[in-house]
Amino acid sequence: MYKIFIDGQSGTTGLQIEQRLKQRQDIQLLEIPSLDRKDPRVKREAMQQADISILCLPDDAAIEAAELDKDARIIDASTAHRIHRDWIYGLPELHPGQRENIKNAHKVSNPGCYPTGFLTAITPLITSGLINKESMLCINAVSGFSGGGKTMINTYSEAELQNQRWPCRPYGLGLNHKHVPEMQVHAGLTKAPLFVPHVGHFEQGMLVEIPLSSDNFNRPGNPEEICAQLMQRYELDPCIQVHSANANSELDGGFLDPQGANETNRVDLFSFGHDDQSLIIARLDNLGKGAAGAAVQNMNIMLGLPELSGLSVIQP
Repeated sequence: MYKIFIDGQSGTTGLQIEQRLKQRQDIQLLEIPSLDRKDPRVKREAMQQADISILCLPDDAAIEAAELDKDARIIDASTAHRIHRDWIYGLPELHPGQRENIKNAHKVSNPGCYPTGFLTAITPLITSGLINKESMLCINAVSGFSGGGKTMINTYSEAELQNQRWPCRPYGLGLNHKHVPEMQVHAGLTKAPLFVPHVGHFEQGMLVEIPLSSDNFNRPGNPEEICAQLMQRYELDPCIQVHSANANSELDGGFLDPQGANETNRVDLFSFGHDDQSLIIARLDNLGKGAAGAAVQNMNIMLGLPELSGLSVIQP
């Protein structure tokens, strides 16, 4: 039985990870008293006992916790180490060798939810040379309000109790969202992408959209070519489902449901458009493959367990 310590298990991501692990017979969750949660000595002891520690903390606290035991195997769910050269980026689908890198790693940085959608959609197209890595890429995305953590969840839940609903609202309008460096570095882009996230009035689910014009392609491309490239890349990846080009059968009255992958560890990839313009859309559960599910997937890989233990790619 493997021992796992979740530092920050009372937060949104920590609770989701705990929920996935506490039902497993091969995992023992190590816990420390609530009064000792910020005691470095107690935390260090827990990390020394654990096979893997999962940090679900704000960035500064995650940096401090990671320094408590240099030898500890850690998965950090914060943004603190996602482009750090000494940490392995925890997106197994990033390229064919990434699973082995994660398996052998002592320090793994869990990817962000928006970058997971963006990178799974665009990286194979850049690697194959279809998309010009020096072109300006734009990203529009919408997430359920659970992506904002406890404060946003409480705000939206209170609004619902008062029968108040907000429209889809953009944020990060300074165009310096904390996920942009992560997306640029791991996609190998010359320029930072233009990223505009939105919060929708639904709790869970996400769409990440990448519009493409001829300026973004190194050679003529269209939804069919995009689909073919993605299918070839992800043929053996259990968590990535590539849909056929212009998959209108997946739409509900012409609309794509952002909640269609909820409660799974799956990314759905779509390509729409025509010969002059294309649109790639990634759909995922921002709390599943976008956060807690990804951490469990990385933990399984690091421990040499079946990758999808405790996870599912099919909605319940």
